Amino acid sequence: MSAKYKIALCQMRSSADKDESMERAARYASDAAKGGAAIVSLPEMWNCPYDNAHFRAYAEEEGGPTVRFMSDLAKTNGVYLVGGSIPEFEADRVYNTAFVFAPDGRLLAKHRKVHLFDADIAGGVRFKESETLSPGSSLTTADTEFGKIGVAICYDIRFSKMFSAMADLGIHLLVLPAAFNMTTGPAHWELLLRARALDNQIYAAACSPARDLAAKYRAYGHSLIVNPWGELCGAAASDETVVFGDIDIDFMERVRGEIPIRTQRRDDVY
Repeated sequence: MSAKYKIALCQMRSSADKDESMERAARYASDAAKGGAAIVSLPEMWNCPYDNAHFRAYAEEEGGPTVRFMSDLAKTNGVYLVGGSIPEFEADRVYNTAFVFAPDGRLLAKHRKVHLFDADIAGGVRFKESETLSPGSSLTTADTEFGKIGVAICYDIRFSKMFSAMADLGIHLLVLPAAFNMTTGPAHWELLLRARALDNQIYAAACSPARDLAAKYRAYGHSLIVNPWGELCGAAASDETVVFGDIDIDFMERVRGEIPIRTQRRDDVY
């Protein structure tokens, strides 16, 4: 297992044209691979507008064209690909699903967003994913040549026990496709990611869509990568870009040795 590698987050805009979104994803994933990334992530709902009115219309089954495209993207670039998320259709239900692929294009795992974004903030955003989407019910990890990674989506990040359970399963990195908005983003985005990294002494990487002022739902952007000490080791603003960060497993182990949270945890009292 390599002790160091590079991750890249493709902060891109989605389009109402699925083919155009695929072309954009291919370009940014290629730039990420050329920059030396071994793991690449796309953002949440990257192949459609983030809108309840569109999720069912854009939804595909697991073997659909977007999933095949992501498999080819991983293989073409020789990277592990966390394929952001797309609307997935199964048995008349639509899920917000992240597919994870190996460098040879094999499907390693898929995560269906467990906690749907149902919020109604006075003076801010109102969005009810549950009007269209169904929730998943499982933790998701994937084994890579670098070790085990965890995958979750956006609103999942607010539920800390989910990530403690992933850490117990041995993840060293959390990858979170997420589309926080202009109300919750400035208030909670960085705070939550740094907290989860610190809580569990892991790396946390969150990939947002780029901000589109013409869109009905405006993403915050600011994709970021946090190390186990809680420091930012990669961050973007709001425009389209690729964010790179170094994952250093030896550094993670040093942090865990210096502040031995996990060995002192008392599961019998909480």
